[in-house]
Amino acid sequence: MSTLLVLLFCLALLLSWVFTRFVRDLARARGWLETPMLERHVHMTPLPRIGGAAIFASFTIAVGCALLVARWFLSPLILPVVPILKLLAPAVIIFALGLYDDVRGVSPKWKLLVQALAATLLYMGGYGVRHFDLVFSGHPLQTFIGVPLTIFWVLLITNAFNLIDGLDGLAAGSGLFSTVVILILSLFTPNPMVSFLAIVLAGVILGFLRFNFHPASIFLGDSGSLFIGFLISALAIVASQKAPTIVAVSIPLVSLGLPILDVVLAVARRFLGGKPIFRGDRDHIHHKLLKRGLSQREAVLLLYAVTAGFGFISLVLLHRGTAIALLLALTGTGVLIGIQQLRYGEFGEMLSLLQRATRRRQIVANHVAVRHAAESLESCDEFRSICFVLRDTLRPVGFDGIRFQMLHPNGFLPASFLPLKYEPDGKLLLSWSERGLDDPPWELRLELGADSNERWGYVSLIPVYDEKAIALDMNVLTREFRVALSKAVERACSRMEAELKSESDNRKPQFHKIAAGL
Repeated sequence: MSTLLVLLFCLALLLSWVFTRFVRDLARARGWLETPMLERHVHMTPLPRIGGAAIFASFTIAVGCALLVARWFLSPLILPVVPILKLLAPAVIIFALGLYDDVRGVSPKWKLLVQALAATLLYMGGYGVRHFDLVFSGHPLQTFIGVPLTIFWVLLITNAFNLIDGLDGLAAGSGLFSTVVILILSLFTPNPMVSFLAIVLAGVILGFLRFNFHPASIFLGDSGSLFIGFLISALAIVASQKAPTIVAVSIPLVSLGLPILDVVLAVARRFLGGKPIFRGDRDHIHHKLLKRGLSQREAVLLLYAVTAGFGFISLVLLHRGTAIALLLALTGTGVLIGIQQLRYGEFGEMLSLLQRATRRRQIVANHVAVRHAAESLESCDEFRSICFVLRDTLRPVGFDGIRFQMLHPNGFLPASFLPLKYEPDGKLLLSWSERGLDDPPWELRLELGADSNERWGYVSLIPVYDEKAIALDMNVLTREFRVALSKAVERACSRMEAELKSESDNRKPQFHKIAAGL
């Protein structure tokens, strides 16, 4: 058996190398090349995009040879023809779909529909999700549950490998690592049929990688990436059926962690960003690595290492099922750290939203304090009381000081604005921080204008340096609070004007008396 597996691997490797070279040269001679026109394309020169034809031809011939050898020299029970054909028939449909998409183009709706049909045929052939021990431990699933789960799994993995096919050798290399994991799992369970199909697929992918690794001379195309993804999804289902309990669910999910993670991130960030889910972009994991300064080769090798790490963890789960919770927790932590390093704006905003949700009590308290401050400002008619209200309200929220800027010159004495102090540029500043407020990172500037059309100026709220985000909805400050502050400043300035006028009027009689005496 082991000798036959080695021979089949070598045969598949040789066939793939020959067919890939033939398809590449034929496509060049006929002009069947893909010109880089879309923004997400990273290659610079036109290249053949029908590498899936070489993958399909070499895989089919190698499997046919394996069936003949098993029939002549081994027991037919080791490689039963009918079960294998039931598994490969839907794969042929997927390959035909991908090839047509490479040549003519297919809409995402029709691609998903045909893939769902192939997944249904896979289930009807006896290869579907029939047990889900994570929820229904020890009980087989009903058809109305098993069919949707099978369709979901096949769509997820098939399209995941299609989505990561954005750099030279990435999809093929990731498929190779995943296939090796499935092969090892089938040897331990054991499952001879999966072992034969996996060893052939591994040899085919490795032979193709000779021409697909950077700098590539041929691409997988949809025919190749969809075909590989479908086969891996089907083999993962069959190989994990004999694994114990929850491990049967965890191993496929973990071993295919990279493509699953990429498709989940793609759907999530497009949904959060309000973009069409099926529209391509340049924000996949491999694109993010290129933006971080890595070359194509470096990015692919790094993702190979990530895929190998996922595969290693899945194999550890096979032998250490009791430590599954710890291993999955460590894997999840590593994934979260990796996503953070990719700096997705959508997920940064989501994290910020979650942080705000955890601080909801503090946000509510700050909102209540600001509304109480607005009520207190309604009774203020001098800058001293205004400043005390602002200090007592804004300091717990996270502000270090305030700065007033008047639009018009005035004859008010500096003592009239205490505790505000004049700055060299004529602005008025109040700080309750010992660190000073020179060159703050940002300021919230509110226009001072109430019911009247006259504008008194602006007030800037200055945040605390190097602190967490302010737990406050800024709309609370820009509405009732701003209006109340504007009215309070207007009353304070009107009062100071009245005091100046009164003082001036008191001086006039004294001036007239002195003039009469002269």
